[in-house]
Amino acid sequence: MIRIALDLMGGDKAPEEIKTGAFMYAEFLKKSKINNVKIHIVGLPEHVKDFESHPLREFFVIVPTRDFLPMDIKPTEALRRKESSMYVCSQMLKEKQVDAIVSAGNTGALLACATLVVGRIKGIERPALAVPVPSLKGFTVLIDAGANAEVKPEWLVQFAEMGIEYAKLLGIPDPKVGLLNVGTEENKGTEREKQAYALLKERYGARFHGNVEGSDINLGTVDVVVTDGFSGNIAMKTMEGVAKLISTIIKQEAKKSVDGILGALLFARTLKRLKKKLDPRSYGGTFFLGVDGLVIKAHGNSDRVAIKNALEVARRGVENQLVEKLRRSLGREVND
Repeated sequence: MIRIALDLMGGDKAPEEIKTGAFMYAEFLKKSKINNVKIHIVGLPEHVKDFESHPLREFFVIVPTRDFLPMDIKPTEALRRKESSMYVCSQMLKEKQVDAIVSAGNTGALLACATLVVGRIKGIERPALAVPVPSLKGFTVLIDAGANAEVKPEWLVQFAEMGIEYAKLLGIPDPKVGLLNVGTEENKGTEREKQAYALLKERYGARFHGNVEGSDINLGTVDVVVTDGFSGNIAMKTMEGVAKLISTIIKQEAKKSVDGILGALLFARTLKRLKKKLDPRSYGGTFFLGVDGLVIKAHGNSDRVAIKNALEVARRGVENQLVEKLRRSLGREVND
């Protein structure tokens, strides 16, 4: 049985959108005839009670809590509020009561709970957020996408190792790695990037492509792009904004003339597929890789669709034994 804890109270649109996303996911499970999943709904009693009378009640386990964390919570404060829905989810994962947790709550708070409550995989200095970003070749894993604003060169090597394992999980047998920089030349960037370049080259040899620029993420130049969380988060949010810009412009132009309307009708299916591919809700959630358990961070602004997809990301992560594979891979690295 795959057990997923859902933080009902985390996110800008909690609890209603989180709740509806859970209902949608239960419907998906039933329709897909997937009977080995239980969703542990963790939240305040007045909100979790709606699951008790739901027609698909068999997919849910109710876990009432007394507290929840606001979106502007400080990470240190999150660790003190041990009866909050996020902390309870993390404690359940640590105690192996569940196999994964999903939360759209404050990123810093979730990182603190993941690192200090759930714990890190042996040998990992800092967990990192890994996001599969759409590219011309399918997707590119961007890591770190927001967990660590400041990093050391050796951490970037660990991010690369985790990103490679994640890319393999997603279907790429021999992932190539690139280091995000302001240019492709070996001597570009700050001293940190130069040191990281040397370490990555030594560690991965031909698998390390070298420096890549922001445009290479969507072009699919490499399969894994490694960077600090500050730069990675800016890159990811910029891409989300561009995707929204493209979608909006297409809609606006289609309404301006008869040719535009006819063109939109002719390419309706293509445009629909494009919108779906560029929609950040489609990937639902991202993994905090390096944690000794599956922690999925959903976007703070997640709606019901994003939550449904985040729960499916969690199921696939458990099913494909992502944490176990990382343990084995990183264990080898530590022993080298």
